[in-house]
Amino acid sequence: MVRHWIDADRDGCSTRAEVLLAEAADAPAITGRCTITGGRWYSSYDDVYLEDARGLDIDHMVPLAEAWDSGAGNWDAQRRQDYANDLDEPLALIAVTGRTNRSKSDQDPTDWMPPHPQARCGYLTAWVTVKTRWQLTVDPAEQDTLVSIAADCPNVPVTTTPIPAEPA
Repeated sequence: MVRHWIDADRDGCSTRAEVLLAEAADAPAITGRCTITGGRWYSSYDDVYLEDARGLDIDHMVPLAEAWDSGAGNWDAQRRQDYANDLDEPLALIAVTGRTNRSKSDQDPTDWMPPHPQARCGYLTAWVTVKTRWQLTVDPAEQDTLVSIAADCPNVPVTTTPIPAEPA
């Protein structure tokens, strides 16, 4: 079982809170054991600002179920937890409105794209970055979609630090 959300650095803030703090357009106040109040966030998927962190979900760029189908099903529990809480890759987790995160669910770019058209190229870059970092597979339909949509995107290099494959 993968634990959500963990406090990897033991500073009192879970992965969810760490993403909220990192992505705040206007910094929130932090009290007690990482209670977040105030602040403002931009949800790029739907081009809206939110002033209440409770309206935000933390989206796994490549959803957990998609990762599972793309190779994570063969990982041990620790590696799956590391994936689910990856704060070392800035594109892996993103704060977005709960509504758009739920509409995305576990779909890949073949079946879901951000409703805000200007977010789509960044979304594809982030998708490929995470798949590359974690050495996850891409199915043929997914690849066709990525190539098709990327044709309309600026040439942005994918830069990340790959996670070494698990020993066989």
